Amino acid sequence: MADDPSTALLIIDMFSRFDFPGAQELAPAAERAARQIRRLRDHFDERRWPVIYANDNFSDWKRDFRQQVEQCRRDGGPAGRIASLLSPLPGHYFVLKPKHSAFLASPLPILLAKLGVRRLCLSGMTADSCVLATALDANAREFDVVLAPEVVAGLPSRKRRALALLTDSGAARIARLSSLVSGQEAGGR
Repeated sequence: MADDPSTALLIIDMFSRFDFPGAQELAPAAERAARQIRRLRDHFDERRWPVIYANDNFSDWKRDFRQQVEQCRRDGGPAGRIASLLSPLPGHYFVLKPKHSAFLASPLPILLAKLGVRRLCLSGMTADSCVLATALDANAREFDVVLAPEVVAGLPSRKRRALALLTDSGAARIARLSSLVSGQEAGGR
């Protein structure tokens, strides 16, 4: 990734109560991804590049983002471990999203414009749903999109299909996490 502050890390839906169908099957992959997201987040923090959390609101329109993170901590298990590992730091940004894409009906486009972001490094869960929808929307808005398989959680066959779709369509570049944190990943397409 080019040494460019116009790059932001977007962490999608990592704060979850794991109370949906298939959650127990997904939880181990989510915890593995969370550990790698933390590594990538630390890389962005060291450079003072924007870190943005985009999370579902748990269908609770009266709860804010920090309350959601705290609820995950209280829930314990995978939700609590991920919340402890990825809790936002001062200076991080967050948006609540009502649907799959982090762009749909959220303030994300305005925040990215105000920050001067043109390149997004996507991470989160799940590969075949919210990460995929966000990547396609980001590409449609002419952002340069990159993601590493290590920082995206999903059930294996669905994750492979989603990453293949993003690659084959040209909507995103797939890069190894090691190339993103070492600076070897080229910034342009």
